[in-house]
Amino acid sequence: MERDDTAVVGELVCPAGTPASLRTAVDAGADAVYCGFQNATNARNFPGLNFTPEEMKEAVAYAHARGAKVLLAANTFPPAGQTDLWKRAVDEATAFGIDAIIVADIGVAQYIHSQHPQQRIHLSVQAGAPSIEAIKYYCEEFGVKRVVLPRILTIPEISDLKRQIPCEIECFVFGNHGLMAEGRCSLTNYATGLSTNMDGVCSPAQDVHYEEDQDKNLTTKLGIYTIDCFSCTQSPGYPTICKGRYLTPRKEEGYYAFEEPISLNLARLLPELIKAGVNAFKIEGRQRSKSYVRDVVSSWRHAIDSVMAGDEVDLENLLALTEGGKQTQGAYATKRWR
Repeated sequence: MERDDTAVVGELVCPAGTPASLRTAVDAGADAVYCGFQNATNARNFPGLNFTPEEMKEAVAYAHARGAKVLLAANTFPPAGQTDLWKRAVDEATAFGIDAIIVADIGVAQYIHSQHPQQRIHLSVQAGAPSIEAIKYYCEEFGVKRVVLPRILTIPEISDLKRQIPCEIECFVFGNHGLMAEGRCSLTNYATGLSTNMDGVCSPAQDVHYEEDQDKNLTTKLGIYTIDCFSCTQSPGYPTICKGRYLTPRKEEGYYAFEEPISLNLARLLPELIKAGVNAFKIEGRQRSKSYVRDVVSSWRHAIDSVMAGDEVDLENLLALTEGGKQTQGAYATKRWR
């Protein structure tokens, strides 16, 4: 497969958990918005979020009328013998004129490629394909046009990979920086029986419980497991296992065993990412509010436009929107960030 010389450059890809957030992202300057249906086909399958088929159809029309794209996140893994829901999501999205479908499962990719050969496919970060060989396979077998890279590669590694693959590259630049085995998390399934990668539910709301003692200190539980404790002067964090604090025989005080509450922010690395050949820049956060989407999207729109024009840009104002007021460049700058 030959490289596509018409590939996009500097595309801003933004989250939308609701139709209102999608309109906000488009109006704030998003080039593309990614969203999902209200079911297990997408990895943010939370109550109150996502789109009905009719809402998706209207969202595509709204975005297209304003020159923006809509990408469907069909990025979970169907249980064996239960693929009808994913096939229906693909069929509906294609009928609505969706610009690309983001997939993780090899069977879903095959279905799109065989039944809707003109439909553009993007390979989800959930697929966990960081190698040249893996990416080439998806491109050659299923016609994948873009890969969303896991957040485990340095910029030199991305640059080297880009020279050897025949598709576009999309990288996360802001939001959750993710665990290292993306698309392979079993923590929520262990605690609740629901899978992030098959049911699309990380820390399902019905399993999250809070207990307050007489001093107003708060304990957070997921199912039967205590995942964090907060004093009355602290703000509770996300109720997820990976961002919880734990006691161990070697630790007398609670510590973040998996992942600290900190946000990825690659604002200062934008020129290097563009030079490395990254085609699209992705913001994480489909659970976020409209005000968050508006502020982050508009800030990144200004940043990308400035860098593409050769101007300096300062995005320190984004620090206020990071988790815990802390930020990291993750593995992009160095493998030694913990």
